[in-house]
Order: sequence, then C-alpha cells, then structure tokens
Amino acid sequence: MKRQKQILVVGDDPAARARLKQVLAGEGYRVRSAKGAGALQAADSAPPDLVLLDLKLREQNGWDVFSRLTRKWPLLPVVVITARPNQLFTALAAGVGALLEKPFHIPRMLQTVSFLLRESVE
Repeated sequence: MKRQKQILVVGDDPAARARLKQVLAGEGYRVRSAKGAGALQAADSAPPDLVLLDLKLREQNGWDVFSRLTRKWPLLPVVVITARPNQLFTALAAGVGALLEKPFHIPRMLQTVSFLLRESVE
C-alpha cells in the first residue's frame, strides 16, 4: 500500500486551516496544521511531503518561515497562499512550488498539490 502523503497547512486563521485540512483529508492526504510560529516545530516532528503556507502571519513574516523551511528541507515543495498582489516574481525568485492568490479555487489548489507531490517523488 502506498504511504499517505503528509501535508502541513500553515496560517494564523484557524477557520481557514480547518477548511483546508478538511478538503485535503477528503482527498486522502494526512494533514496537520500549525500557526505561523509553529510551522518549523511541526515540520521537525514529522517532515511533511508538502507545505501550504499563508504569507499573512501575525508573529513573523511568511517569507521568513518559507526560507527557514526550505533552508532545512531544500527539496520540500511549498505552496504559498497570499492575498497580497504582485507576489508572483518574489515567489518565483524564492523558488516556491506554486503561488495561489486569495480567494483561490479549491479544485485548482488540489490539482497544484497533486502535481507537486507527483513531481517531488520522481
């Protein structure tokens, strides 16, 4: 049997984290979530296969969290979620797996996650 892919959802909004967790679990993924500052501890305890990271974090900059995650796990696919306009070039320069602008389309997010998880295995 194939191992279930593990996804870490990072963001400060508990309702948004719960919704993403519900949607992703419904697709057969193992999902954990963390508030912004807890992302690194959560990833340390069980390294995820993919991270969904909301850039809007109260305690620290989302880009800082991104760089700390990818410094420790350089091949970890990270999908950045943002409501900020004009983040695409910053995201591409940083090496994110994908950028989703809010409000995003759930089927598109699932397609992006599936693609990145397939790509990271090969």
